[in-house]
Amino acid sequence: MPRRQGYALLIALMAGTAALAAAVAFGTTLLSGPRSPAPPPPAETQAAARNPVAPAASGGKWVATWTAAPVRGEPNTPNGLPGRTIRNVVHTSIGGDAARITLSNLFGTVPLVVDQVTVNTRPVTFKGAPAVTIAAGGQVVSDPVVVPVAADSDLQVSLRTPEPSGPVTYHPNTHQTSYLIDERGTWSTTHWRYLTAVDVRSERALGAVVALGDSLTAGSGSTTDANARWTDVLADRLAGRHGVANAGIAGNRIVGLGRGTGGLPGTERLDRDVLSVAGARTVIVALGINDVQQTPQEPDPQRIVDSLRSLTERAHARGLTVVGATLTPFEGFATWTPERNAVRLAVNEQIRAGTVFDAYVDFDEAVRDPAAPNRMLAVYDSGDHLHFNDAGYRALGDRVDLRTVDRARAPRSDEL
Repeated sequence: MPRRQGYALLIALMAGTAALAAAVAFGTTLLSGPRSPAPPPPAETQAAARNPVAPAASGGKWVATWTAAPVRGEPNTPNGLPGRTIRNVVHTSIGGDAARITLSNLFGTVPLVVDQVTVNTRPVTFKGAPAVTIAAGGQVVSDPVVVPVAADSDLQVSLRTPEPSGPVTYHPNTHQTSYLIDERGTWSTTHWRYLTAVDVRSERALGAVVALGDSLTAGSGSTTDANARWTDVLADRLAGRHGVANAGIAGNRIVGLGRGTGGLPGTERLDRDVLSVAGARTVIVALGINDVQQTPQEPDPQRIVDSLRSLTERAHARGLTVVGATLTPFEGFATWTPERNAVRLAVNEQIRAGTVFDAYVDFDEAVRDPAAPNRMLAVYDSGDHLHFNDAGYRALGDRVDLRTVDRARAPRSDEL
């Protein structure tokens, strides 16, 4: 208490000491190792949070500005995160004048109660109520909330789970710092929890581009909080014409031989992670390298190609344009062999022949070393000879031909 208020308030100060100490403890940042800095303040002020939230009633259409594919139930969370506030920090691709969010309990085993949700401090409701219960295996989409969302900016989506629940549905290895708040303080994390999509209402955006991929799409090897994934580079180049939804999962495959930490294979998660994305017009498929190099390895390139082609046909049935990426070099990585590399080259040959996708983006050519084409250029290597650094991801994002996106079909009437 400031001294200038005098001794008249001394008794009140003493009476409030315990409450003040508790508040200070709650605001302290804790980690299992070194202390992390306090989370940045939300982009909206507390005054804005007190403004009434009205349904979105003007024109425009809903388009995804950000997505994250749910991967699995978070280990060591059999009862969820009762009493915790989860502050997911996400990076937008396009802006809008209102937002809505999707929360998922896909890997939960019991209903999940969420009793407080905000987007940049603006309160969010679900069918008019501030709390919502999400069935095990289910998801919910919020009511529209009138909040300005800027393109190419960080957005904070906070939610509280007051009661024990089943395992937390999450996306690990996000390369973005988020926060978990409990009675002990604020913890930094690189997980996104429960949140799987943020859509914005936009007059300008034509639709969304969805990137269905593995760790090379998720951004493994990139700088945390730099938003240097190739999808971020692509979003910058599109300059607001299209939202970009990243559906990358580290370890993901296209053929359903192994599930492990990489989640469902691409063919099995197409409906969930691509076709359900608001405003989806184009999907860029960057899958197959884990089928080549991961245990169990796929020795038959035709099986990989057939799975890619099947995915394309299903996307076509929903009116999407499909762009495929060639498989990038990985000589020097622990699992590389000449035989596995031959599978990669055979897949790329068919992709370049134009018989698999509507168009292709040659990621292989963009990053390979001309003097040793089975290796990536050293300046793009994150250090393990498989994943890229920020410069490598920029080379991938710059390689996408924007004309293949701009020529994509118009959104269906049910997407408006």
